[in-house]
Amino acid sequence: MLRYTPLGDGGQLMEVRFQNSPKETSTMTTKELRDNFLVQGILQNDELKLVYSHYDRVIIGGAKPVNTTLELPNEPELKANFFLERREIGIINVGGKGSVIADGASYELDKLEAIYVGRGTKSVSFTSADAAAPAHFFLISTPAHQAYPTTKSTKEQAAPVNLGDISTSNKRTIYKYIHNDGIQSCQLVMGLTVLEPGSVWNSVPPHTHTRRMEVYFYFDVAEQHRVFHMMGEPQETRHLIMANHEAVISAPWSVHFGSGTSNYGFIWAMAGENKEFTDMDPTPISTLK
Repeated sequence: MLRYTPLGDGGQLMEVRFQNSPKETSTMTTKELRDNFLVQGILQNDELKLVYSHYDRVIIGGAKPVNTTLELPNEPELKANFFLERREIGIINVGGKGSVIADGASYELDKLEAIYVGRGTKSVSFTSADAAAPAHFFLISTPAHQAYPTTKSTKEQAAPVNLGDISTSNKRTIYKYIHNDGIQSCQLVMGLTVLEPGSVWNSVPPHTHTRRMEVYFYFDVAEQHRVFHMMGEPQETRHLIMANHEAVISAPWSVHFGSGTSNYGFIWAMAGENKEFTDMDPTPISTLK
């Protein structure tokens, strides 16, 4: 197996996944692709789930506090005194109103609002304002070499950019939260994209960026709909069929784009050797195989 699941403190479970090469990925079955790259069950009532990926050592997670406050655990795998001793974390809420508490300071997040919590923060916890409409927190953590201040951002502050066209089914708005011209971080880049009704294609033109890995988390996907997420080498593509509140790990060598059976939203997060949002190597659609 390419992964294992050590038991963490307080009954927490952090899954650890190792890297996969283009060669081995090209021969994977559907089940093997899903086992290695798809992250399911991220948002469970009163649970906090973590997945450690060896692609740039990101940790993917989700917290859905309903009737209790959820605390970010200090997983033994990190060999740290606390979770953010050598890490930073970005958090976006895609559910009801909730709060992130960082070292005793509470930050309220509405839907599509984000917060960055810097290295050295000793405690992070999550609560919902209303159990009937709980918050859905998606989080990404990366290694950090210095401390940046904890910073909240609304979607209006997130440099919204309108792209695409309804004629090509990709009219969408991109919100950039953590990036060079926004919230500062060591290496984390994070934001989200919302497609308008009638649009289904994301990340057009398709591209790779071998200097960074990426994670996609799909949300606002209706129960009866799905997103076809494309991955693999541009001339050796594979795909995953994804439901609401599922994430995919995109290797640095892998193309990443997709199409849904209806419009939807997705969080994107990157980690690697730079924070340039525009650093990508486009793959013309006509060259894909």
